[in-house]
Amino acid sequence: MDGSEFAIELKNISKSFGSVAANKNINLTLKKGEILALLGENGSGKTTLMNMLSGIYKPDTGSVFVDGKKVVISSPEDSVKLGIGMVHQHFKLVNVFTAADNILIGKTGEGDKSFFLKKDRYDKVDAIIKNFGFELDSRKLVSNMSVSEKQTLEIVKVLYYGAKTIILDEPTAVLTVQETTKLFDVLRKMKEKGHSIIIITHKLNEVMDISDRVAILRKGEYIDTVNTSETSEKQLTELMVGRKIDLAIDRPKMEKTKPVLEIRGLSVKSDEGNLALEDVSFYLRGGEILGVAGIAGSGQKELCEALAGLRKIEAGRVLHKGEDIAGATPKQILEKGVTMSFVPEDRLGMGLAPSLSITDNVILKKYKEGKGILVDRKTGAKDAAKIIKELEIVTPSADTAVRKLSGGNVQKVLLGREIAIDPNVIVTAYPVRGLDINSSYAVYNILNEQKKKGVGILFVGEDLDVMLALCDKIMVLCHGKLMGVVHAHKTTKEELGLMMTGALNTVHRGGKTAGVAKDSAIVEDEIIYTDTEAAK
Repeated sequence: MDGSEFAIELKNISKSFGSVAANKNINLTLKKGEILALLGENGSGKTTLMNMLSGIYKPDTGSVFVDGKKVVISSPEDSVKLGIGMVHQHFKLVNVFTAADNILIGKTGEGDKSFFLKKDRYDKVDAIIKNFGFELDSRKLVSNMSVSEKQTLEIVKVLYYGAKTIILDEPTAVLTVQETTKLFDVLRKMKEKGHSIIIITHKLNEVMDISDRVAILRKGEYIDTVNTSETSEKQLTELMVGRKIDLAIDRPKMEKTKPVLEIRGLSVKSDEGNLALEDVSFYLRGGEILGVAGIAGSGQKELCEALAGLRKIEAGRVLHKGEDIAGATPKQILEKGVTMSFVPEDRLGMGLAPSLSITDNVILKKYKEGKGILVDRKTGAKDAAKIIKELEIVTPSADTAVRKLSGGNVQKVLLGREIAIDPNVIVTAYPVRGLDINSSYAVYNILNEQKKKGVGILFVGEDLDVMLALCDKIMVLCHGKLMGVVHAHKTTKEELGLMMTGALNTVHRGGKTAGVAKDSAIVEDEIIYTDTEAAK
């Protein structure tokens, strides 16, 4: 082993895209056998910097040292040869291949190409799985894997290729608490075996739990590296944003009101034709944030689209003030008095038209209000200007294409447009996914302001700490079935995690209606509308 104490050294690294400087003279070190967390707001240059280590980009200026030796990384192949492996947030796997074949397909061209016919390919992969304590079946098809298994496969893949330095980009974004704990146990074992790890995450509690040191970037510049044992979440936040910030998430207490929506026995199919939701019942009050927790693919997407009138409902009822709106189109839902705002998970692909300006995207929601066949652009421009000002959207102008904005500003445009119609129901899916802490708190504040106005908010989330602090109640889905509805201030992450995996089902332990466990101490209210009352 080389005498250098550093696995990676970056010296005066700069990278620009046109006139935009993504990284400016970055100096960063990764020690051998340590876990380094990389923090920064959206647009701070974290992923760009790591992409230069993985060979996707090449620095404009500066030097890279691996094991004390100066190197040039011009391609992903160079990175692999230097023992660097990156696990991207979006997996790069072939669904119809097994775990082992997904790993070994990258080795074609380096000798024998007939590995599909060799049985020992499984033994080679199994050896790595056993060595690090992974839970993975090397013969399992990717199409049958959970999100956690796919991520594990990506890590095994880079280890198989000989990586001694592993970069993980938002590895816990779609994992349960229990899956995150297992991942961190594996990372610690990798560290013990001499591997060096860089982890990019926005979750400060995870940073404090898993890392040895924390490096902070801000607006493309290196700020500092601190020892995790000598810092705090508050200090890290201040280093990231450059000013003091209150980390407490507000949860305004509202008077109980009647439900704005009551869902009974809802069943919905997925795009593949399977039941994505089966006999799900719950209700949403005005002035309440109801969280929806579950492992990715548990029916969250289908639930949101069904409520918004964008997906066919196979069975069940959706009641608004006693009237069933199940199966109605978005236009019909509006005509029935339900002003529903839908903030989808895919903000650019489904929520906004990325090539259009902020003004044009705002107009999309109200274009039918114009007179005759002409679009009222004057009013649209005023509405866009108001949204930009009130939500502090950073943009050159209202005429800027949405695709040119940062993730946080894109989400503000989407939320601003949706709340501009004065909704009484907001359905939002992963509204802070991929956003930095500053943008995330701005979104929480926007939702709380709507809550104070009496709006009922369905909040599909993935960070249980946030959901416990922000939501009034949390319902949990597992494989399309309701595991229960609990009060956020009376439950724990561990209990939610058990419900998410199906190990705990409060619906079937004496519960009565809408997945509410009547005998549970964490539940203290029932549905207001009965069939008789709904008919009145």
